Amino acid sequence: MTLSTTPAADALLGNYKRAPITLVDGDGVYLIDADGKRYLDFVSGIAVNALGYGDDGLRAALHDAADGLIHVSNLYATAAGEQLAATLAGASFASKVFFCNSGAEANEAAFKFARRWGRTRADTKHEIIALRGSFHGRLFGTLAATDRPSYRMPFRPLAPGISIAERDIEDLAAALSPETAAAVILEPVQGEGGVRVLDAGFVREVRALTKERDVALIFDEIQCGLGRTGTLFAYEHFDVEPDMLTLAKPIAGGLPMGAVLVTDEVASTIKPGDHGTTFGGGPFVASIANYVVGRLSDPVLLRTITQNGEWLGKQLNDIAHRTGRIRAVRGLGYIWGIDVMGTAAHVVAEALSAGLLTCSAGDYTVRLLPPLVTTREELAAGLQILEEVL
Repeated sequence: MTLSTTPAADALLGNYKRAPITLVDGDGVYLIDADGKRYLDFVSGIAVNALGYGDDGLRAALHDAADGLIHVSNLYATAAGEQLAATLAGASFASKVFFCNSGAEANEAAFKFARRWGRTRADTKHEIIALRGSFHGRLFGTLAATDRPSYRMPFRPLAPGISIAERDIEDLAAALSPETAAAVILEPVQGEGGVRVLDAGFVREVRALTKERDVALIFDEIQCGLGRTGTLFAYEHFDVEPDMLTLAKPIAGGLPMGAVLVTDEVASTIKPGDHGTTFGGGPFVASIANYVVGRLSDPVLLRTITQNGEWLGKQLNDIAHRTGRIRAVRGLGYIWGIDVMGTAAHVVAEALSAGLLTCSAGDYTVRLLPPLVTTREELAAGLQILEEVL
């Protein structure tokens, strides 16, 4: 065998437009590049690194888990996975939990569960309806529920029976046939769609409509769940409970994991063989997730996120007033979007040069997703850089 001489950087498939830095280390809420430059991180690995970098408890959990089983498959039970499921069910509306490896997989599973449940009500109930501005993943089912034309167009035809309705109760009602609709899926805070917090009254109307028409309601909390809004689950802000809820991003501290939480009514329709995963909920990753979920459930941490989030919103609005370079501010907790004059990509690039990592949520929205352990002083340091850039 002849080894390739292709440079390492050229061997990766070019499906990502990466920043012109190579990150090699992290410290608290800072990342460090190969030249030793430090960056205050307001991306968190796209809402994954909730505990920042170098967390002592996470490091200890990783070492402890590495001393045990790494993988056995779902042919066998393991204590770590069963404990994690019990913790998530006990903290939520759900009675059962399914584990997988990513957010897109979690939503795909939720779509299958919705159709399985729907067809126990009527053979014709199979449609999944998402909302304008949604992002639910890039697999064929989830891509059909994702409102990003540039993502969708090259891969048509998309999965059938999945459509997008406006964020309007009358439009949704017109799309929601009680004979054919199985589920509505929504993000209580639309992340990729511009950090749009759905109106609580609208969400309650959606819940009432889905109950009236015997349709399951799925909350996608892959980006906004597990503490980011100041409550463990984002649905707690809306005075409703869904039938299913999907999680991923921060759940296992950066290791690949997703989860679907379901009511007993939905769970009772799922039979052995209906769905599967080789790696989902394995003992190693579930052990880490048990530690992370425990940390993110801490009432003191959640209260701090809520208080700092309110302060953060006020500061962003003040910056908008002072600079005249922000058209709108949206968010809560530690998930915020600012609509900027000019392009988001330009602001993200300038912030990178100034030592602040941010990301975009569309052409004109800069998204801020600091680690959930970021202090108010660290938030203030990031906002100072952002204001200077603007």
